[in-house]
Amino acid sequence: MTAALEVVDLVKHFGPIRAVDGVSLTVAAGEVLGLVGESGSGKTTLGRCVTRLVPVTDGLVKINGTDVSRLGRRALRPLRRHFNIVFQDPASSLNPRMTVADIVSQPLRLHRIGTPGSRMIRVDELLDQVGLRPEVGRRYPHELSGGQRQRVSLARALSAGPSLLVADEPTSALDVSVQAAVLNLIGRLQADLGFACLFITHDLAAVEFLAQRVAVMYLGTLVEVADRSSLFAAPRHPYTQALLSAAPVPDPVRQRSRRRIVLAGDVPSPVAPPSGCRFHPRCPVAVDMCSEVVPPLRPVGPSSELVACHLVDDDGTGPRLADPAVPIDPAGYERP
Repeated sequence: MTAALEVVDLVKHFGPIRAVDGVSLTVAAGEVLGLVGESGSGKTTLGRCVTRLVPVTDGLVKINGTDVSRLGRRALRPLRRHFNIVFQDPASSLNPRMTVADIVSQPLRLHRIGTPGSRMIRVDELLDQVGLRPEVGRRYPHELSGGQRQRVSLARALSAGPSLLVADEPTSALDVSVQAAVLNLIGRLQADLGFACLFITHDLAAVEFLAQRVAVMYLGTLVEVADRSSLFAAPRHPYTQALLSAAPVPDPVRQRSRRRIVLAGDVPSPVAPPSGCRFHPRCPVAVDMCSEVVPPLRPVGPSSELVACHLVDDDGTGPRLADPAVPIDPAGYERP
C-alpha cells in the first residue's frame, strides 16, 4: 500500500539556519504519527514543508506516492485537495472578512467540487461533523470562541476530503477547558474518515492519546521513532527519556519519588549545530564518539524501533537514565 506521506532526507535551511536537516519518515494511510520535540526543534517547519507552504531546500516529499517537493504552483494546485493543514492559532488562520460558510466552502470552490447549491449542503454537513450548528455558517470568525474557530479550521481542512492532514499544535492556543474536546473531535474524525495525520505537538499526553507511532525531533533531526506503547514504556534515546521524565504523572507519591533528568544548558543554535550527535553537549552519558560521529537513525530491538544513538545496541539495550513517565490520559479524553 502506498504511504499517505513519505519524507526522504528532507532539508530546509533559512539562510544559515538549518531548521530541518535530513529528516526521513513515513505516515501510512489511516495512521496518526505524532511528532514531538522542544520549541525550535523544527517540527513546524517540517509540517510546512510537507504541505508546501515553504519550499524545501533538498529531499523529497511524496503525497500518496507523488513527489510534490519540486512541483510548481500550477502543477501542485490540483493535488492540494489531497492534503491540508490545521494551524496552531485559528484566530490568525481564518479570514476575518469571510463568513464561516465561505471559509469552509472555499476549498470546494477552488477545486471546482460540486455546484453552489451542493457546496452549501456540504458546508452544513461539515459543520455538523465538527459539532457546530448550521447557523454558525452565517457568522464571522471574531464572533466565535477559540474552540469554535478551531472546529471551523478542521471543517475547512477536511472539506475536500484529504487523505493527509497535518495538525500543527492544534490545541496549544486554546483554553485548557476546550483542549480535550478538540482532541476528542480530531480522534473521532480520524477514526470515522480514515485520513492519515501528522500530529505535531509538544504535549506528550495528547500524543499518547491520539497517535499510533511517535517521532522525536531534536535540533532539526529525528532521534527516535517507535510505536506509542514502546516509546512511552521504554524510551531508548537519552533525549526521549529526558522528555518523558519531564512529563507530570497524576500520582503525587510517584511524582515525588521519580528520578528526573535535568539537562544542562540550552538547545544549541541551528545556525551552528554541534558536530556528531547534536544532543551530545546536553547528554549526561555522552562519550567521545558522540561528539565526533553522527549516529545513523537505525532499527534496533525486536520491533525495529528507529534510534539515532551510539550507546543503544542493536538489540535495543542502552542507558536508562530515569523512570519512564507514561502520561495518563487527562480527564475528558476519549479514545476513538
